[in-house]
Amino acid sequence: MRFVQKNILCLIFALLLTTQWCCSQSLVGRWKTVDDETGKEKGVVEIYEKSGVYYAKIVEIFEAEHKNKKCVLCSGDDKDKPFLGLVIIRGLKKHEGEFNGGTVLDPKNGKHYKCYIKFESNDKIKIRGYIGVPLLGRTQYWYRVKNSK
Repeated sequence: MRFVQKNILCLIFALLLTTQWCCSQSLVGRWKTVDDETGKEKGVVEIYEKSGVYYAKIVEIFEAEHKNKKCVLCSGDDKDKPFLGLVIIRGLKKHEGEFNGGTVLDPKNGKHYKCYIKFESNDKIKIRGYIGVPLLGRTQYWYRVKNSK
């Protein structure tokens, strides 16, 4: 009987730790972006939240030749805006451990795609941009920027 009680308590403790880890993850913050085709670090994106909706904007560009570029292929309000400061993710909402329902802008071609974000670990997220269904898309992994103190 004691063995069963001890195992049940261990299981409950493990579930509480897992739940706390999952719920303590915050998408808000700065994330280093990595090109999914070249593996090269591109810059830093800041993810922020307003009224339960998540957005991301470019806050740092590593390659000097791209720092002053504008989104000439974008349309609407984003047309000819500088890449630096450009909001590239809009309208994500948290739903069952995933952030979805929003869009991601690819500044290279000016197109918007449906997207979702999932945590791979506390410091790594998977961003999937797609047309129609997630099967038809591209994935990038972004890495949390740690504050250097």
